[in-house]
Amino acid sequence: MNLYLRYFDKEALVHNVDEAIEFLCSIPEIGMNAEMEADIRDYAASEVFYPKRYKVRPRVYFIIIKTTADTMLDFKQKKAVHPVINSLSDRREPASSTVARLPEQRPGWYEGILDFKRVVTIPATGKHEYRDTHFEVHCKANSGQDCYNRIVEHLRGRVDSRSQFPSARGKNFQFRYLGMWK
Repeated sequence: MNLYLRYFDKEALVHNVDEAIEFLCSIPEIGMNAEMEADIRDYAASEVFYPKRYKVRPRVYFIIIKTTADTMLDFKQKKAVHPVINSLSDRREPASSTVARLPEQRPGWYEGILDFKRVVTIPATGKHEYRDTHFEVHCKANSGQDCYNRIVEHLRGRVDSRSQFPSARGKNFQFRYLGMWK
């Protein structure tokens, strides 16, 4: 695992933690000390792949990123990006593949989940406010886009016309194909 380090316009791609410490020691403003060195060594040895930033002074940081890139050019062209996998992404598909599946024709039952801003009247004052509203439904549809259209059409006739519905391509709409209808 290599390390990419950047402090303003000074940057380096190093092959081990000793080279990283040497690079940081060459920048006097950073003020390298034993505590920071130990923390950098712990980060380099850990299984964490998130970038780490270190505070130099208020609002001034340097950053360290773990990478499998062998050269600075590979790193800059993102040829060796390490995929970040967590429990949330294990359960959900990436958003880009969901958007790509929206128009895919697949008649059957769909589970649609829509989070939208619903206009409601406050009884005590008679004024209106937006409330986050979560709506889940199982419906017959021909595609993810058709599922979205059916949900919005259903809700438009039942909520205040000022309610706001998100885009089908946004993070506030999710769908799942459940199977063919009979």
